[in-house]
Amino acid sequence: MKKKKNYAKKIRNKVSRNRRIAPLKASFMIVSIIGFFVSAFWLYGLTPSYATAFAFLFFCMFIASLISMTYAPTEDYDFRKG
Repeated sequence: MKKKKNYAKKIRNKVSRNRRIAPLKASFMIVSIIGFFVSAFWLYGLTPSYATAFAFLFFCMFIASLISMTYAPTEDYDFRKG
């Protein structure tokens, strides 16, 4: 029997080596949470289409902060360079 090649694993390893994830500040997460709730509850009554767009934007910000919190290297990162 031929051995199956695991292309997905090779691609995942290449992508993860080339990715640089910067640590984000805690205020970024707080702004995303507050912005999501404001746009979901307060802005939805005024303009639903804008509220949906802003809620999606703040949700993406929250996901980015979770990724940064999980995978970003903090001990090797020089905060002065950005």
